[in-house]
Amino acid sequence: MTDEELADAIAREVSAHAAVIRLDEGGLGTLATHLPGRRVRGVRVGAPGEPIALGVVLRLDRSLPRVTGELRARVRAIAGEVPVDIEVTDVVPVTARATR
Repeated sequence: MTDEELADAIAREVSAHAAVIRLDEGGLGTLATHLPGRRVRGVRVGAPGEPIALGVVLRLDRSLPRVTGELRARVRAIAGEVPVDIEVTDVVPVTARATR
């Protein structure tokens, strides 16, 4: 699987989680995979052996450790047993209206 295919597959799978409001690049825009002509925001796929990094905004309706564990499992189901770093860039209370 190419970096492009891997980044796209991870973005789709992580975005499908019920607690994920959206993927996020982080304050400095470093949580992204840069590809020819575009970038995959919120997913950074680096060189082999480097961790895959995610930036997410989460709905605050369950424990953050539980959600991040579930997200790691989803990434590893696609990428194999790799380190996965997750940065929760923001949370949105359940009572607030959130849009993807």
